[in-house]
Amino acid sequence: MTRFAALAAAAFLLGSCSLIPERTLTACADPNNLPFSNRAGQGFENKLAELIAADLHAKLEYVWWAQRRGYVRNTLNESKCDFWPGIGSNVEMVATTRPYYRSTYMFVSRADENLKGLTLDDPRLKKLKIGVQMVGNDASNTPPAHALASRGVIGNVRGYMLYGDYRKPNPPAEIMQAVERGDVDVALVWGPLAGYFAAKSPVPLRLEPVTPWMADMQWPMQFDVSVGIQKNDQRLLKQVDQVLVRRSAEIRRLLDSYHVPVVEAGG
Repeated sequence: MTRFAALAAAAFLLGSCSLIPERTLTACADPNNLPFSNRAGQGFENKLAELIAADLHAKLEYVWWAQRRGYVRNTLNESKCDFWPGIGSNVEMVATTRPYYRSTYMFVSRADENLKGLTLDDPRLKKLKIGVQMVGNDASNTPPAHALASRGVIGNVRGYMLYGDYRKPNPPAEIMQAVERGDVDVALVWGPLAGYFAAKSPVPLRLEPVTPWMADMQWPMQFDVSVGIQKNDQRLLKQVDQVLVRRSAEIRRLLDSYHVPVVEAGG
């Protein structure tokens, strides 16, 4: 083969390669829900999605959808996206990867208040103004809401909707602002939300894990979090699992940078 022929063959091969479509992965995410995600890509779930796509040599795109009831049904289950970067492990509606972190609900109070060492069984809770995250008025409410109700702590509890007022930035953060303002003495808040906004608070806040971690043997305060994948996409499930293993140290640093409280099971 002459030099000219060799160069021509190489050019043809390069041209053929360019015809191969670039792989695209689409993440479903909330556009207004820090520290998890937002449209500007500032959440840790945004960063995880970027890491997964880069590791798999894929272009990342998004389907934006507010995390309300029906979120999974309207996103993953309708094949509008390939993965959700943060879902409770073992949720039956989708396939879930190995957990990439485990977090806990936290007691959040002002540091200048003498509320160190609270537990769900602490008698002080019956006299304090308490904030809890609420989903609705049915059995799907958050574990802290159920645990407090089972202990007769009801009249002094104020609910803050998990969905919140979507016209405001990061609506679930309202419960943290209530602690800062002194509207409530203590709030029981999901760990990533508590850690992220406590680090940004103009008022020093105290954070302590909610204990016991398994209230009444039915209300867990700790949960594993995974990447959700369409049920029929076992290939992507395996690939993302491998990414989570390969990049585990980097993911842990990412969580630390967002002040996510990471706990061991039962810890």
